[in-house]
Amino acid sequence: LQKSLCETFGADKYSRARKEVLTYMFSRPMQMALYFCTGVLEDETLFHHYALNVPFYTHFTSPIRRYADIVVHRLLSASLGARSPLKMEKEAIQKQADHCNDRKMASKRVQELSADLFFSIFVRVRP
Repeated sequence: LQKSLCETFGADKYSRARKEVLTYMFSRPMQMALYFCTGVLEDETLFHHYALNVPFYTHFTSPIRRYADIVVHRLLSASLGARSPLKMEKEAIQKQADHCNDRKMASKRVQELSADLFFSIFVRVRP
C-alpha cells in the first residue's frame, strides 16, 4: 500500500499536497477523540483508550494552542496540588467540553470537504 501511495503522490509541485490529502483520507475512519468532564460521566469504561489499551487516559497539547488544553493543564495542576482548584462546577466544565467538541467537529467537516474537493480535482486532472 505504501509503495503504491508513493507512486501516486508523484514528484511535481503538488505531490506533498496529494500525500497529505490521501493520508488524511485513509485516517478519516478512525474515531475522533472527544473532550469530556470525568465528574459528569459515571461510566469509567468511557475513559479507556482503545489503541493504547489503557483504562484511563487524558491527552493535551501545549496550552497556547487550544482552550480545552488550557483547562486540562489547570485541572491536572490542581489535581497534583501545584495550583488551587478551579472555581468551575463540573457541569460548566462539561459545557465547555461540549462547545470544544462542536467546534472541533465543524472544523473537521470543513477539512473533509476541502480534501474531497482537492481529491476530486486531482482525480479529474490525473492521467
